[in-house]
Amino acid sequence: MPAKAVCVLKGDVTGTVYFAQKDENSAVVLTGEVHGLKQGKHGFHVHEFGDNTNGCTSAGAHFNPLKLEHGAPDSAVRHVGDLGNIEASGTGATQVNIQDKLISLSGPHSIIGRTLVVHADPDDLGAGGHELSKTTGNAGARIACGVIGLAQFSSTKSSL
Repeated sequence: MPAKAVCVLKGDVTGTVYFAQKDENSAVVLTGEVHGLKQGKHGFHVHEFGDNTNGCTSAGAHFNPLKLEHGAPDSAVRHVGDLGNIEASGTGATQVNIQDKLISLSGPHSIIGRTLVVHADPDDLGAGGHELSKTTGNAGARIACGVIGLAQFSSTKSSL
């Protein structure tokens, strides 16, 4: 049975991201838009808690059930929540179009009820040599976040 989820991002920037997964063995497809991003790359991660009571800071660290170091989305060693970067042109909405095989909408790597965060700076994908590279990708401040929740939406918003 296909699964669908949605996240409404709020903060210094705003947006909506949709998640779709055909079955538990397929990649999760993320589509959507983020508005108000400055030009350049911005870290994009799933954090461990769906708690935004203290803004984005209460969302905790990157979702990392396997207790690995931070890395790129295509790295063998990475947090489950490491989705890399989205890149803004500086004009208009930033499009989100990501496929990821490690996150899931069900099971032990489920991201339902967790927080999606957009960061101010680029994620160095664990290779920047900064003291934060292996934990956060040195991606800077959390400028928007939202809790990922189950959704029902039309196939025009979904990649299924």
